[in-house]
Amino acid sequence: MVKEKIQQAFPNVTMYFDESLSRYTYTKTGGPADILIFPSNRKEAQNILTWLNQKDIPVTILGNASNVIIKDGGIRGAVVMLNQMTEITIEDSRLTVDAGVKLIDASEKARDASLTGLEFACGIPGSVGGAVYMNAGAYGGEVSDVLVSVDVIHPTGEIETINAPDFDFSYRHSAFQATDDLIIRATFQLQPGNQADIIAKMDELTVARESKQPLEYPSCGSVFKRPVGHFTGQLIQEAGLQGHRIGGVEVSTKHAGFMVNVDHGTASDYIQLIRFVQGEIKRINQVDLETEVRIIGEDPLATNE
Repeated sequence: MVKEKIQQAFPNVTMYFDESLSRYTYTKTGGPADILIFPSNRKEAQNILTWLNQKDIPVTILGNASNVIIKDGGIRGAVVMLNQMTEITIEDSRLTVDAGVKLIDASEKARDASLTGLEFACGIPGSVGGAVYMNAGAYGGEVSDVLVSVDVIHPTGEIETINAPDFDFSYRHSAFQATDDLIIRATFQLQPGNQADIIAKMDELTVARESKQPLEYPSCGSVFKRPVGHFTGQLIQEAGLQGHRIGGVEVSTKHAGFMVNVDHGTASDYIQLIRFVQGEIKRINQVDLETEVRIIGEDPLATNE
């Protein structure tokens, strides 16, 4: 009944029912979403969120699904993805980007406009919305270094612009993780730069990424946060865990901080391997590894043998 009603309410919006999320995640794992919705602009997103809130339908926001593990039982209620919201505008040295834009594409747009400050993001595959949500970073730079404002939609449908002092940024953390707001747009304050220097820096970072990361396999990117006083990859490597496999997922032999889907792995394989590595590092080093990847969704239903 709900599916019929939402189709009637939004006949022109792209949506799917009982859709396998493994088609969209970078790990190629994940169970079905009851309703998967792709608004194409701010107004659609606002109307959809308001409608879902009024109907008491739970909402899960997914960015580019690059740093997330969705359990094999899938996600109940509605999943909203902003992949179709991809507008980018530049005014002076400010880059304003829809939340569905890939952070890589935003960095390239800045490069083309000879604006410096987003070079660090040239290899981060997530969406701008997801990058803001988790204060994504690489190679010494973070979103918090250049972000000045964010537009969000509250569950009630109200749109608000939130400015830098209220972001509460820290390492892989933002204030948005404690709300149900939908990030729809972000504005970055960049600086005029020499385009040749910007290109050279991005090329350098791209080579470093391609040489060190296992990009040939599906993965969720960096699995764990960096513990204080340690390097995650070094801990895992020294524990002899590279190549350890559960089901179809293994600790990458190329970069110990990654887990790759090498043979039709499942989300349950990922989660079991994460727990195993956490247990071994705790046992050997007395260090608690905290996940950077988000693990969401429902556990699969038990089956009777």
